[in-house]
Amino acid sequence: MTEGSIDVAIMKEFYQNLYVLDDKFPKKVRVRGHLIKFDVDSLNTFLEIPVVMEQGESLPSYSKFVRLRPNPQGLVARLCIPGRGFVLNVKGLPWKLLRKDLTTLAQTWSVLSHSNLAPTSHTFDLNLDRAKLVYGLVMKMNMNLGSLISGQISLIA
Repeated sequence: MTEGSIDVAIMKEFYQNLYVLDDKFPKKVRVRGHLIKFDVDSLNTFLEIPVVMEQGESLPSYSKFVRLRPNPQGLVARLCIPGRGFVLNVKGLPWKLLRKDLTTLAQTWSVLSHSNLAPTSHTFDLNLDRAKLVYGLVMKMNMNLGSLISGQISLIA
């Protein structure tokens, strides 16, 4: 196997062994006799990414941002080409941003988020949560990537 390639059989075994009825949010799994940890600290150590927080803060700026209800127009101003914005749902609330309406920078970060940070096969638009992630990347917010990736693995399981 060449460096950087993916062994599909190992990935399938990882996700098959990950599902345990007793544990809704698993953070470790055995694959071919090896214990694989994917808790926040293990992932940040593996990725060699420090968690950066502002002085006196207990959460990175992105973590605080996603807990808020950001103004959708603020997201649109940074992510969309002028004159474009959210497609609204039947209640008139922001639902999604179409990929064709994003700036080049937002499209680039969107591709990264879809393929690496929070994998999905649905890449045609950004729902509100994904728009917040791309906004955080565009704005260079401090993030706890280990937390983001660990959470995504648990959700997939």
